[in-house]
Amino acid sequence: MRQVRIDGTFDGWRDAARDLLLGGSAPHQVEWLTGDAQGSLFDEAEVYAPNYPNAHRPPLRIPRQLLTELETAARFRTQDRWSLLYRILWRVAEGDQTARLVGDLDGSELHARIKAVRREAHHLHAFLRFSPASAQNAPDYVAWFEPAHDILPSAAPHFAERMGLHSWLIATPGDAVLWDGQVMHYINPCPPEWQQLAQTARDPGAELWKTYYESTFNPARLNREVMQNNLPVRFWKNLPEGPLIPQLMSRARAGAQRDGQAERVASRPGKRIGMPGQP
Repeated sequence: MRQVRIDGTFDGWRDAARDLLLGGSAPHQVEWLTGDAQGSLFDEAEVYAPNYPNAHRPPLRIPRQLLTELETAARFRTQDRWSLLYRILWRVAEGDQTARLVGDLDGSELHARIKAVRREAHHLHAFLRFSPASAQNAPDYVAWFEPAHDILPSAAPHFAERMGLHSWLIATPGDAVLWDGQVMHYINPCPPEWQQLAQTARDPGAELWKTYYESTFNPARLNREVMQNNLPVRFWKNLPEGPLIPQLMSRARAGAQRDGQAERVASRPGKRIGMPGQP
């Protein structure tokens, strides 16, 4: 078993995988390690070093679309992320194009991971909440997010296109992105002071937003399963309206669903519209 320790980035894996392919190392002969992870007993991990200078590497033809798929799947957090990618790369290099297909065992796992990564990027775009930073020499806005996968570097540019010239910071338990108004800076690991800044920032408009959210909540249309599928519970704690959601759901189960509106709205003068089947 050949143990290969890489820096945990897709670029690092790609360079090592290229040399392993050129050297004829089959997937079952390679164990991928990152950081200080321990490998198999009695095997000593080698830190990857290129066997070929970039200018003298023999040609290796891999479909560009496959590299894009592998790079996306590499953001999925799992212990065997690099071994699956190398197994698929090896099979395609050997002429087995079915390794990329959903009907294949490896291909099915590849596309499932791509789907999960894209969904997590959507979660970042939908559920991230920026707050004004009150500290001196801080960005204009800061936000805290806890992603399930390594999607921050690829998903963060979405906000640079929408925040104008404002500077902002997104901090996570692992990494961070800082936009200074012109250039995006990626930091891994995230400095503890950035984490504290993002977690302690308070939005002065949060109470107004919570009032609005509560007044527009429609218990008659509540479907708990659908709601939690579209807004997973793990995000509630970092949303201003998060503490309200369990209360509003509890009220709906206790009979508020018959109103079709929040209590403060339903109590106002006007014509009452009942639920289907009600007089």
